[in-house]
Amino acid sequence: MREQLTHSDVQKIKEEIEYRKLVVRKRELEAVKEARAQGDLSENFEYKAAKQDKNRNESRIRYLEKMLKNARIVSDESGDDEVGINNTVTIYFEDDGETERYRLVTSVRGNSMQGLISIESPVGKAIRGKKEGDRVFVKTNGEDGYYIVIKEIDKTTDDSQDSLRRY
Repeated sequence: MREQLTHSDVQKIKEEIEYRKLVVRKRELEAVKEARAQGDLSENFEYKAAKQDKNRNESRIRYLEKMLKNARIVSDESGDDEVGINNTVTIYFEDDGETERYRLVTSVRGNSMQGLISIESPVGKAIRGKKEGDRVFVKTNGEDGYYIVIKEIDKTTDDSQDSLRRY
């Protein structure tokens, strides 16, 4: 499936790729050279660890480049009264009687532990484009689900502190 990215996401990915190619790659290659110089490679743990780190960096670069190549750019703009990407939303869960705040983000920045929910998650799909006061059904599995009410929408747009998801 194609990853949905905003222009800001694309910029962050490009910056990480550049950093990994120019800084991390150089550092990892130097670590491999130093470990190789220590002698017998068959029993050299430092050499194996350095190779693993180097390979992990190269894998991350390939992953990010592939993500960019296959990405679908989505707009983070929305109407003044509707939920859009980067907006903070207060949601009332009818079944639990609880209220929670989330910020709607793309899946590469999603982190529910920090209150960042993906536009591709069930809640994210349900609330995107909805308005304050709307009662929305969140599908969880087939026809199953639950109702939530959008209590408040804060038009936050700053995503500069968000980090990209790791694998």
